[in-house]
Amino acid sequence: MTTPTDRDTEQALAGLFEDMPEPSQAQVQRAQAEAARKRGQGSPRLLRPNRSQVELRASDLESLLPEDHRARLVWGYVVRQDLSKLIEAVKARGSNAGRAAIDPRILFALWLYATLEGVGSGREVARLVLEHDAYRWICGGVSVNYHALNDFRAGNETLMDELLTDNVASLAAVGAISLERVAQDGMRVRADAGAASFRRQASLDEHLSQARELVQTIKTQAQADPGLAKRQAQAARLRAAQEREERIRAALEQLPEVAAAKKRNGSKAEARASTTDVDARVMKMGDGGFRPAYNVQFATTCEEQVIVGMDVVNAGSDMAQLAPMVEQVEQRLGRSPDQWLVDGGFPAHEQIDAVADRTEVYAPVPEPRAKKDEQGNEVEQDKHQPKPDDSEAVAQWRARMASDEAKEIYKERAATAECVNAQARNRGLLRMPVRGLAKVRSVVGLFVLAHNLLRMAVLAPQLIGWSTGPSAMGAQAA
Repeated sequence: MTTPTDRDTEQALAGLFEDMPEPSQAQVQRAQAEAARKRGQGSPRLLRPNRSQVELRASDLESLLPEDHRARLVWGYVVRQDLSKLIEAVKARGSNAGRAAIDPRILFALWLYATLEGVGSGREVARLVLEHDAYRWICGGVSVNYHALNDFRAGNETLMDELLTDNVASLAAVGAISLERVAQDGMRVRADAGAASFRRQASLDEHLSQARELVQTIKTQAQADPGLAKRQAQAARLRAAQEREERIRAALEQLPEVAAAKKRNGSKAEARASTTDVDARVMKMGDGGFRPAYNVQFATTCEEQVIVGMDVVNAGSDMAQLAPMVEQVEQRLGRSPDQWLVDGGFPAHEQIDAVADRTEVYAPVPEPRAKKDEQGNEVEQDKHQPKPDDSEAVAQWRARMASDEAKEIYKERAATAECVNAQARNRGLLRMPVRGLAKVRSVVGLFVLAHNLLRMAVLAPQLIGWSTGPSAMGAQAA
């Protein structure tokens, strides 16, 4: 195989242009003159982008969002809820003095939408209200600050509970949910308290004494200094010192309850309470570590995955949470589920006895303790056989869990409870942004209502005035 040489290549290229006429001297001169003329006129003028300039664009908020946007779904849900108690509490009325209050429906809708989007900071929501079209649309021109947002989220425990009852009752009334089977599970969520804030009684007594001395010192300094600016600063210091004193006193009041819980669990460790969040307890987390946390309980229908029961407790164990949740769901819906699915941390014998006349409990039967005969050989035991001290309800539970049907039913527990827990985690339920059981329950209530809102849009969209077209379904799944 041969390759062409450079001389052959030059000859071939030269042959390509043999038929073209040579440019005349006049054409060359004209081309040179045109190029010189363009150079003399300067560089070309181009419209280049200037992204630092300020633009004023006239547009209405209504046109910013498509008809199937999730913010519209949230607002359609909110305006159909009974928030009359919050509206009646507004003091600015008629021509009386006082600034007009923010409509509670705006604050509620902002937090619901933010929860669905995984935003959990009041300051972040306040920033998005200025920059994000969906949040701007919800506000409709109303100015919102993070103080109002945080106060609404943390101060409406009763409202969240009432709305949950109304929502699940309305879903049951239209046949959107059934109570054939419900799964309950607990989820440990990190508290807003540091591990170093937990102190024993001797340390708490010492800190309380120091806090009292500081409060008295600040009061004495305020009386001695008449300066206005210093008085204001001293008032702030006094307020902070008094709040710390109250937290330490509350921690001391919690110590007997903590000590009693440790005694029930067989622990000999000395009781400790937090000086920052007195309701928080040190719990074993999912990764095996121990940290301050709250125990969030959800009861969810297996078929529709609608949360019908919610609670927050500061007990690290689920052992005593079965009967209270069954009673809560019964109060919300007027009846108990046919079957109740829980994991192995729930079925204490007294709990099974307490709900035996209301529902059938499906939970794994623990392995019996090893027994040996007189010769030292291990005795084989059937964990599903009734024990001499079993009640009738416990014996029925053991026998029920031995069947293949029960094992198939129990598989739905993980598919339901773990899915709901994971969705809450993905929306930001990783660490509590507030302190105290009442405020924590209010925050968890928002997560529950946000979850049920998306389920309602699928199961009964007519309850919130939502369409069922393909684009609406896409917005709900987004």
